[in-house]
Amino acid sequence: MAANDTTPLIERRSIDYIPEAERHGRLLSQFTLWMGANLQITAIVTGALAVVLGGDVFWSLIGLLIGQLIGGGVMALHAAQGPKLGLPQMISSRVQFGVYGAAIPIVLVCLMYLGFTATGTVLSGQALGQLFGVSDSVGILIFASVIVLVTVLGYRVIHFIGRVASIIGVIAFVYLFSRLISQTDVGALLQIRHFSWSSFLLAVSLAASWQIAFGPYVADYSRYLPSATSSVKTFLAAGAGSVIGAQVAMVLGVFAAAMSNGQFAGHEVAYIVGLSGTGATAALLYFSIAFGKVTISTLNSYGSFMCIATIISGFRGRLEVTRLQRLVFVLAIVGTATLIALLGQHSFLGAFKSFILFLLAFFTPWSAINLVDYYCITRERYDVPALADPNGRYGRWNLLGIGVYVFGVLVQLPFISTKFYTGPLVAALGDVDISWIIGLVLPAAVYYLCAKKWHSAVPDHLILPPEQGATPTKAGLVAQA
Repeated sequence: MAANDTTPLIERRSIDYIPEAERHGRLLSQFTLWMGANLQITAIVTGALAVVLGGDVFWSLIGLLIGQLIGGGVMALHAAQGPKLGLPQMISSRVQFGVYGAAIPIVLVCLMYLGFTATGTVLSGQALGQLFGVSDSVGILIFASVIVLVTVLGYRVIHFIGRVASIIGVIAFVYLFSRLISQTDVGALLQIRHFSWSSFLLAVSLAASWQIAFGPYVADYSRYLPSATSSVKTFLAAGAGSVIGAQVAMVLGVFAAAMSNGQFAGHEVAYIVGLSGTGATAALLYFSIAFGKVTISTLNSYGSFMCIATIISGFRGRLEVTRLQRLVFVLAIVGTATLIALLGQHSFLGAFKSFILFLLAFFTPWSAINLVDYYCITRERYDVPALADPNGRYGRWNLLGIGVYVFGVLVQLPFISTKFYTGPLVAALGDVDISWIIGLVLPAAVYYLCAKKWHSAVPDHLILPPEQGATPTKAGLVAQA
C-alpha cells in the first residue's frame, strides 16, 4: 500500500472515481492527517469554551472526551466509505437524495466550510502578522496564498502537509503543556468538581459537533487508498487521529482558560504564545500556529471545491473537472473566504461564525441519512456509474431522502442555541445546545424505517466504472487483468 513514485505531485483527479491502478497511500497517513488537522488553535479555543462558559476543569475534560468519541465515531464511519467507493464524500449523497437533489445539503456544506476557512484565516493572519512584523491583513493575504497553492496541488501534498503538521503540532503541544504545568497547579484545578448537567452537556456538544463537522469531506482524503483496505482499519486510523488530536488541543484550551483569570477570551493566540515567553520561542510558536491552520484550512478549501464541483457535475451529467476549472474554483473559494476574513477580522466575524455554527444543524441529518443508507440499507452496494446519470437508477430527486432531511432539520430548531438563533426549548435545558443529538438520532430512525419499506431497488453488488485493462468479476467488482 505504499505510495507509487510515479503518481504525479499535482492531483489530476477531482470528483471522479479513482481507478484501482491509481490507488496509493498508507493508513498511517490518515492518522497523521487528522491529527495534524486537529492540533491547532481553533481546537484550543473550542475546548476553552467549556470553561469560559461556566464549566469546571474536571467535568469539562470528561465531557469533551465523551463528545470526541461519539462525534469521532460518526466522522470515522464516513472515512471508511472512501476506499470502497473511490469517490469524494458528497457524491455518494446522490444515492439518498438523487443526482439533482444532493445539491440541497451540499450548498449548505459549502457555506459552512467557507465560514470555517474565513475564521481560521483570521487567526492565522494574526500569527503571521506577529511572526513577520506586518499587519494582520497582510498576514491574512500571505496565509491565503499558501492555501491556494496547497489546495491546487491536491491530495498528495495535503497528506504531506498533514504529516509535517502532526510532527510540529506534537512538539509545540508538548512544550506548551510543560510550560503550563510549570506555571499552574494542575492538581488543584482538577480537585474543583462542581457537576452541572448544563455545563457537562455543553462540553460533550462542543467536542461532538467539532468531530461531526468533518463528516461531509472526510472520505475525500481516504478515497485514494486501495479498495482492499480494511474498513475497520480505515475507521480506526482516521478516527483515532482526529479524536486524539482534538482532545489534546481542547485539554490545553481547558487548562489555559482556567488559569487565565479572564485574559484568554479575545486574545487567544497571544495568550497561548505568551505561555512560552518571548523571543525565538515565541516566534516558533507563532509559526506552529499558522502552520497548524494550513492543514485544516486546506481541508476546508479542498472540501468546498469538491462540493461545488459535485453540484455543477450533477446538472451537466459528467464527473470530470479540468485543472483550469479546478484553479478557478479554488481561487473563487479562497478569495471569498479571504475577503470575509479581511472585512470581519475585527467585529463582523463573531456574528458570521455564529451563523456558520447554525448551519451545522443542516448537515447533521445528512450525516445520519448517509450512514444509515450505506451501512444498513444498501450495505455498500452502490451503482457508481449511475451517480452521474440523472436518468439512471437514482433519478433526479429522491423524495424519501429529501423529506427525511427536511424533517431532520426542522426537528432540531427548538434545541439550537447560537447567537444567530436560539430555539424555544433551550432555556429549559439550561441553555445547552443538544440539536446535534436530535439531528442524528431521529432522522436516522425515521430514514431506516421508511427506507426498509420504500427504498428503490438496491444492486446485488457494488458496481464500479470499467477500468482500462480490467475485467468484471462474478461479484460485479473490478479486478486488474
